[in-house]
Amino acid sequence: MATVHNLGFPRLGRNRELKFALERYWKTKIDAAELEGTAKQLRADHWKLQAEAGVDIVPVGDASFYDHVLDASFMLGNVPQRFHDGQDLPELDQYFRVARGRSVRGEPRAAGAMTKWFDTNYHYIVPEFDDATTFSANPSRLLEHLSEVQAAGYRGKPVMVGPLSYLWLGRGRTDDKLALLPALLTAYRNVLDALAKAGAEWVQLDEPILALDLDPEWRDSFATAYQQLNGADVHIMVASYFAPLQDNLAAALALPVAGLHLDLVRGRSDLETAVQQLPADKVLSLGVIDGRNIWKSDLGAILDLIEPVHATLGERLWLAPSCSLLHVPFGLQDETAMDAELLAWLAFASEKLAELHVLATALQQGRQAVASELADNAAARAARAASPRVTNPEVQGRVAAVTAQMAKRPAVYAQRAEVQREALGLPLYPTTTIGSFPQTAEIRKIRREFKKGAIDNAAYEAGIREQIAIAIKEQEAYGLDVLVHGEAERNDMVEYFGEQLQGYAFTQNGWVQSYGSRGVKPPIIFGDVSRPEPMTVTWTTYAQSLTKKPMKGMLTGPVTMLQWAFVRDDQPRETTTRQIALALRDEVVDLEQAGIHIIQVDEPAFREGLPLRRADWPAYLSWATETFRLATSGVQNATQIHTHMCYSEFNNIIESVADLDADVITMETSRSNMELLEAFTEFKYPNEIGPGVYDIHSPNIPDVEQMTRLMRRASQLVPAERLWVNPDCGLKTRGWDEVRPSLQNMVAAAKILRKEDS
Repeated sequence: MATVHNLGFPRLGRNRELKFALERYWKTKIDAAELEGTAKQLRADHWKLQAEAGVDIVPVGDASFYDHVLDASFMLGNVPQRFHDGQDLPELDQYFRVARGRSVRGEPRAAGAMTKWFDTNYHYIVPEFDDATTFSANPSRLLEHLSEVQAAGYRGKPVMVGPLSYLWLGRGRTDDKLALLPALLTAYRNVLDALAKAGAEWVQLDEPILALDLDPEWRDSFATAYQQLNGADVHIMVASYFAPLQDNLAAALALPVAGLHLDLVRGRSDLETAVQQLPADKVLSLGVIDGRNIWKSDLGAILDLIEPVHATLGERLWLAPSCSLLHVPFGLQDETAMDAELLAWLAFASEKLAELHVLATALQQGRQAVASELADNAAARAARAASPRVTNPEVQGRVAAVTAQMAKRPAVYAQRAEVQREALGLPLYPTTTIGSFPQTAEIRKIRREFKKGAIDNAAYEAGIREQIAIAIKEQEAYGLDVLVHGEAERNDMVEYFGEQLQGYAFTQNGWVQSYGSRGVKPPIIFGDVSRPEPMTVTWTTYAQSLTKKPMKGMLTGPVTMLQWAFVRDDQPRETTTRQIALALRDEVVDLEQAGIHIIQVDEPAFREGLPLRRADWPAYLSWATETFRLATSGVQNATQIHTHMCYSEFNNIIESVADLDADVITMETSRSNMELLEAFTEFKYPNEIGPGVYDIHSPNIPDVEQMTRLMRRASQLVPAERLWVNPDCGLKTRGWDEVRPSLQNMVAAAKILRKEDS
C-alpha cells in the first residue's frame, strides 16, 4: 500500500485552544507550565486524529507557539543580537520577545520583521543575519516532541525548514548569504544526528524555494548542502510545494536524499519527468490533495493520474496533501449552520486526510474496495457543477461589458493632487490611521448578542453607533487630520464584505492561522459575485456627521477579497476578481455621492498574489492592477483614493504598484526601519506615500523620538509634501491603553516634523 504521510496540520486546535492559551499567557493569566500543557495536549490530539484517519507517518515539529520559521531560528541558535541582553531568560520569553517585541519577562525590544510565507496569507518572522551571525544546534524542543509521538505509539516524522530555504528567507547586512551555508549546515547536521540518535526514521526538510527562479549558484548549493547532510543516520525527505519545480527538478531528483515531495496540485507538469528520472532508491511523495483550498477533490481523476505511477513505483510512491494543512480549517464537524448543499462540496483538513485514505486504499485493493466513497465523491462534485447557485448570467454579462476606459481616472495624479489639496486643506505630514480601532469587549458583546438574537436590530445599531462615536471622539482628541469610523461593526476586513455579497458563503469555525495567535475565518467564494445593496455608506456617513474633519471610507480591495478567501476553482481567478471589482466600484461611487471624498481600498494581498515564477508575473500584474483601477476609477478627481499594503517586498513590482494609480499608498515600514520605502524612491514613485511608523503587531508603545526619526529618514527619500504619517496597519488587535499613547505620540511627531520643514 502507498504510504500516507502528512506535511503539517492546523496548530491552533479545533476550538482555537492554543490561541486562547497564548493570549492568557501573554496577559500573565496562566503560567508557562499551563501553556506548555495545552500545547502538549493539542499535539497528542492531533497525532491521534491523523493516525486514526489513516496517516501512516505523522508530522512532528509542525506545531508551533508562533511560527515554524522562528522555531528554526531558535533551533539553530540564530537569535538577533539585540535580544542577547536577556540570555538568562527562559527560552519561551526570548522567543516571544523576538516574535512580538515583548513577553512576560525581559525588556521590550523591536520585534523581528514579519512577512508573508510565499504566496499565502500566513506570516513568518524573518531570520536576521549580519556579519557576526553564528549558528549552534538546539533541537531540545523537537526532540521533546519526537519523544511524545514515540511514546504514543505513532510513526513520527520531524519537520523543519530546509537550510537553503532558511537562508533565502532571511535578511541582513551580509553581502553573501550563501557564505553562511557551511556554518549553518554544521548546525543542521548536529540536529539531524540528535534526531537519529533519538530514533527518528524520517526527517522532512522543507525547501519551497525549489519552486522559485534560482540562479545557478543557489541551485548548485543544494547538491553541496545535502551531500553534507546525507551522512546523518536518518532518511531525509525534501519537500517543495506551491508551484512546479521546472528547471530545478533535475537538481532536486539528483539530491542524495531518500525522498522528494512534489506538489501535484500546482505542479502537475513535473510528474512525468519525475517518474522517469527518479533514482531507483528514492521515494516519490505526491501531494495529490489540495492543502490550500477547501473543495472536495476529484478522487476519480486523481486515481487516473496516480494509478500508472503506482504500477511503476510500487511502495516507493507516497501520498500526501500538496503542502501543510496549516492553510485550511480544522474540520467540518462543527459547521452545523451551513446548508447541506454547500457543505457537501467541502473538505477541510480532517476530511482531506480521509480523501488520502480512500486513494491509498484504492491503490492497494482496487477501486471496488472504495466504490461507495468514490461514488459519493463524484455525485457531490457533479451536484456542485450543476447547481444554479453557482452561475449568475447578469454578473457574467456585466463582466463581459467592461471597457478599458472604466479602469482610468478622469485625470492623471498630478492634476488630481492639486484639486484634492485645495478641497481637503490638509497640513504637511497629514496624520491618519489605517482603518480599524480596538475591537473591545463591548463591541464583541454587541455583535455576539445580535448574532444570537438577544438584541434586535435597533439595539445593535444604537450600540455600534455609540462605539463609532467613541472612536471619533478619541481621534479628535489626538488631533488626527483624517479620521476613520473605527470599523466597530466589522468582524474581519474580508468576511464583513463577503457577508454582504452574493456568491459568498461562511463558516462557523473555519479558522486559519495568519500569525501567532491571530486567526482568520476566510469566506468561501462558491458562485458569481455581486453587491445587492450598499455595504458601508450608512456607517461612514454617520461617522462623518460627528466631525468636521475629513472621514475616510474603508473598503477591502478586489485582489485581497480574492486572496483571503477560499476561491472557486471552476473559473479563472481573474474572472472572479473582476466580479468583485465591479461590486466594489458601485460601493466607491455610492460613498462619493454620500459626501465621502477620501476612500481607502486596501490591497495588503496584492504582492501575496504574485506567482512564484517570474514568467507568470506579467499576466497576474496586468489583471490585478486593472481590477483595482476598475474598482476605484468611477469617482471624480476631487475624491482621493488611498490603498494600503503591508508586510510585502515591493522592489520587483514597484511599477505595477504605481500602475494602481492610487493617490496615496500606506504601507508597513516600522519593523524594516523604512527599508521598504527605498523601492519607492529608487523608482521615483510619483504619488503620495504613508510609511508606517507604529508597529501595531507589537504591544510596545512607540515614543515620539522613534517615530520622528523614522519620518526624518522617510523625508530624505520622499518629498515632505507627498508624505503621510500613519501606523503600519489597522488597530483592531490592540487595546485602547496601547493605542491612545501611541497615536498621541504619532501626532506629536508629525507636529515636530511640520515645524522642522516649515
